[in-house]
Amino acid sequence: MSSNERNRRPNRLINATSPYLLQHAYNPVDWYPWGEEALARAKAEDKPILLSVGYAACHWCHVMEHESFEDEETAALMNQHFINVKVDREERPDIDAIYMTAVQAMTGSGGWPMTVFLTPDGVPFFAGTYFPPEDRWQMPSFRRVLRSVAEAYASRRSELLARGRELVERMREAISMHMPGGTLTPAVLDAAFIGLQQAFDPAFGGFGRAPKFPQPMTLEFLLRYAVRTGRGMEMLETTLRRMAEGGIYDQLGGGFHRYSVDAQWLVPHFEKMLYDNALLARVYLETFQATGNACYRRIAEETLDYMLREMHHPEGGFFSTQDADSLPTPDATHKHEGAFFVWTPAEIREALGTDAIVFSALYGVTDQGNFEGKNILHVRRSPDEVARVMGMPVEQIETIAARGRRILFEVRQRRPMPELDDKVLTAWNGMAIRAFALGAVALDREDYRAAAVQCARFVLTNLRRADGELLRSWRRGVANPTPAFLEDYALLADGLLALYEATFDPHWLLEARALADSLLERFWDDGLGGFYDTGKNHEQLVIRPRDTGDNATPSGSSAAVDVLLRLALIFDDARYRERALRVLESMVPVMQRYPTGFGRYLAAAEFALGQPHEIALIGNPEDADTQALAAVVLKPFLPNRVIVLARPGEDPPRIPSPLLNGRGQIDGKATAYVCQNYACQLPVTESSALEAQVRGRQSR
Repeated sequence: MSSNERNRRPNRLINATSPYLLQHAYNPVDWYPWGEEALARAKAEDKPILLSVGYAACHWCHVMEHESFEDEETAALMNQHFINVKVDREERPDIDAIYMTAVQAMTGSGGWPMTVFLTPDGVPFFAGTYFPPEDRWQMPSFRRVLRSVAEAYASRRSELLARGRELVERMREAISMHMPGGTLTPAVLDAAFIGLQQAFDPAFGGFGRAPKFPQPMTLEFLLRYAVRTGRGMEMLETTLRRMAEGGIYDQLGGGFHRYSVDAQWLVPHFEKMLYDNALLARVYLETFQATGNACYRRIAEETLDYMLREMHHPEGGFFSTQDADSLPTPDATHKHEGAFFVWTPAEIREALGTDAIVFSALYGVTDQGNFEGKNILHVRRSPDEVARVMGMPVEQIETIAARGRRILFEVRQRRPMPELDDKVLTAWNGMAIRAFALGAVALDREDYRAAAVQCARFVLTNLRRADGELLRSWRRGVANPTPAFLEDYALLADGLLALYEATFDPHWLLEARALADSLLERFWDDGLGGFYDTGKNHEQLVIRPRDTGDNATPSGSSAAVDVLLRLALIFDDARYRERALRVLESMVPVMQRYPTGFGRYLAAAEFALGQPHEIALIGNPEDADTQALAAVVLKPFLPNRVIVLARPGEDPPRIPSPLLNGRGQIDGKATAYVCQNYACQLPVTESSALEAQVRGRQSR
């Protein structure tokens, strides 16, 4: 606790489970968490609500806190005129989604910190994002905004309310609107690919201009399209290679920062998010499977190893984020963005001695620096280039690089670490489970398999109530009572499907199916022909949110479609298939026009159109002959397939799949059946024969 905190009484956020809310627990602002107490007081005192939304790793959230929420004069204005409510967008994505839509409608842009003024019944009437403490950058000061909003609410309330209610009604109509829809054909995927070609940056990879985001779901689709058609692999590999060489990738510790402020992937916003790293590790793993390029394997392993080292709860869950800001030295009083990650030439020389010249040439270290006079390490030149210039063997250059990375990492570990948001979110852990499960299969890493299993057990133990309902978040032994959202159910089921393939433990597949059934019961709306993000038992807000597009993470809807399509094949469940296809067909026009916003849908469409393999194995998963057959299917990149396994003599099979009905072994050996629409080719017991059948199906 800082001396500033010791001299102040805490506000109501002191009992929050969110580290972001706890960061504000000693502000002089009379903060409330979102809840009935705050809403009731706003109604009782007839005051507007000042809603402030952010997250723990957000740099500008920290800036606004320091400039305004820690300022006594500003806090006094807030406390006098408003009921002040603080929300962690990661705990309450429903609140964030609703009011971010309002901010974008009112201002034309959005971001965090998000600042929204509401009536006591939650209707937004004025909004913005970051406001400075003084007038600057053509922005009014926050104190000016507070006075102006308070005056307007007192003198022009009816006008503000009418405008706010009109906006809410437009939002409600947009959410409940039926999408025009279309026919799902390969031409839809071709049109999306053409759109990606037009947005692609051939020099540095990625899509669009600065700021540049990794967009893993778009890359997920691009890989599938490239493998099927032979077009687009260069776009994908340019992007993956350039990101791995840039400052957006942590060259010493592994893992990716949130995004790059420039087009070259050089200068990142330095926060690290669990979801980015889980999603990108998977893309690099899958591209390694498709190409055999060891570079992609290295980046995937370094990213997963980073997650295990720095984002892993000892009991199995994965934490949410690491902050962008940290103290530059142990005795410093103010945090700086990126301080943990940047270097001066003198620091490099002190740590590496004579190796510093070679290392600096490789990683772009200069006296001028590339970030506020310091250096973000990035791959400026290849070992081959530096070897030619310096007249040294390339093997010696690579040795110096590896030694330098190891030494600098050890030096960096003695610096003040960025703050950790140590809450565990169900959806984000679902993504981590899938990444580690794939890493276990693709790379033969038993530690990754163990991490995936441990994480799944952690989530299902700590974030599920006795009645089976999932919860959204957990921290330090306490689960937040907020019910889980669509994305939590869908992405956890997605992770458990991958975990089943990594273990062949029927428990995980049956849990995934149970989650899918709950998902349909809680979030599906037949009149809408799609999903809402909140369940039938969630708190009723001014609108029921429905976010159809992918953003930094897959939307709950696209993840649900992906899961339902695979479960439909495994269990021959027409309900899963019909609802998934209804959603996909409704998204056809937007998938074609805006492919970067609908990557997971496009990947699911590849599956739906791809005549997937249906593969049944009969054998003991611990036996070498069973593992050899499984490797034929699991090791290469075969996205359009499902695989189920029954042990010999299971009658009935623990997994009630028609793919396993009546299947037996040949001559007591592990046996594989390759099927389409549940009609199977002759069973095989040899890996080479299975590979021939799988490749034959691929080529048709």
